[in-house]
This record gives sequence, C-alpha cells and structure tokens, in this order.
Amino acid sequence: MQKRLDILKKTNCFGERCNMESFLIDMRQIYKIYNAGENEVRALDGVSLQISAGEFVAIVGQSGSGKSTLMNILGCLDGPTSGAYSLSGRDVFHMNDGALSDIRNRQIGFIFQGFNLISSLNAVENVELPLIYRGMDKAERRRMAVEALEQVGLQNRMHHRPAQMSGGQQQRVAIARAIAARPPIIMADEPTGNLDSASGAEVLSAIKALNRAGHTIVLITHDNAIAQSAKRIVRIHDGRIEEDTVLSEAVS
Repeated sequence: MQKRLDILKKTNCFGERCNMESFLIDMRQIYKIYNAGENEVRALDGVSLQISAGEFVAIVGQSGSGKSTLMNILGCLDGPTSGAYSLSGRDVFHMNDGALSDIRNRQIGFIFQGFNLISSLNAVENVELPLIYRGMDKAERRRMAVEALEQVGLQNRMHHRPAQMSGGQQQRVAIARAIAARPPIIMADEPTGNLDSASGAEVLSAIKALNRAGHTIVLITHDNAIAQSAKRIVRIHDGRIEEDTVLSEAVS
C-alpha cells in the first residue's frame, strides 16, 4: 500500500481528485481481448497506468504477461478493446489512423530489440529516415541526424553500414534514429536483448543519458537486472499490473 501511495504523491494524484492534465501518459481500465467469446484471451485485463513527463519507467514481465501488448497500445501501434487513454492530454482511444500516425511520428521514438536498420544505408542515412516524414529538406535532415549520432557517441561511425558495426553500435544508431526528431517519449522494447553484457551496458547508459536530458523513457524488459536501471518498475502478470514501485535510487 505504501508503495502505491508513494507513486500517487509522485504523480500528483493523491487525494480525492486526480489532476489528469499532470500526466503525459494516462491509461484507465485498459482491456485488450482477443477471440471475444467462449475462448477469449485477455492480454490486458483492466490496466491503469499513469506516467508523468520525465519519468524513466521499466515495465517488467515474462513472455505472455501482456507487456508487449501494453507497449503497443502505449506507442499507438495498436488500440485497446475498451478503456480510456490520453497522451499529452489528447484522447488517443478515439483517434483515426492518420492522427495516430502523426502521434507516433511526432511524440514517440521507438527502439526495438532487432535494431531494424536498413543494411544498404549507412548510419546517418538510417537515422534520417523518420525525418523524411516530417517534410524536412535534405540539409535539415542531415543536420539533425548528425546531431543525434553525436549524442550517442557515434560521430566516428556516421558513414559505416550496419554490417561494419558491432551490435552495441547498431543499437546506438537505432537510438539516434529514435531521438533524431526530438520526441518527448522514448519506448524501448527489450533494447539489450540481442547484445552481450558489455554492449548492453553501453546501450543502457545511452538510454539513461536520454532520460537525464529530459526524455520520458518507457523500457519493456523481462530482465529484473535491466529494470533496475529505471526509476520506477511496473510489474505485469497475466495482463494485470501486480506491482508498481518507485525506486529510491536507480542503479547507475
């Protein structure tokens, strides 16, 4: 109970009323149900989650727990069966596909386990890709891509293709791509899953630096050790949040 009270105090939601506008992410009673009927599967079963701007939250769960479904809904990649979801004060649940696409492009940067880099493009060209959808001219795209690569310490690898880089370097290119358009939210889905321990530590260090720079981080992982890098841990099991803990001090 005390853990939950600490969270409510931290997110300005303590007392009879909650100031919903104080949350960057506000999900209320989210359900995601597949095969509705006799054989229904509740991937999410009444999840409520609030995240304030600037937080670093790890969502932890084993395979089948619902954590990836939750990330897809948080990232506007999928919609819930029912519930309420607002992002930056906007009602996401009732948006059309075009509006959701705009939210993803402008509000959220994604980092995936598999890097998702294009092998025929070098680092700076890979980072430029999402900026094309912003309608920027080539010079502006290149400037922002270069700045993002410098931010993750890859200024000397800008013209290398993925095959010429280590796994950790490739993931840092993916991080640069996620932050190039300067989105306020970064969603990282098992970002160290394909990396050795040294490269994983390198990537986590880059993600923590983004949080210090002001980005809100939502990290999806099954690894408790990785989750300790966050400032708040949300544990999900069988589609429900079973624990929500603010850490007194994240592991550096």
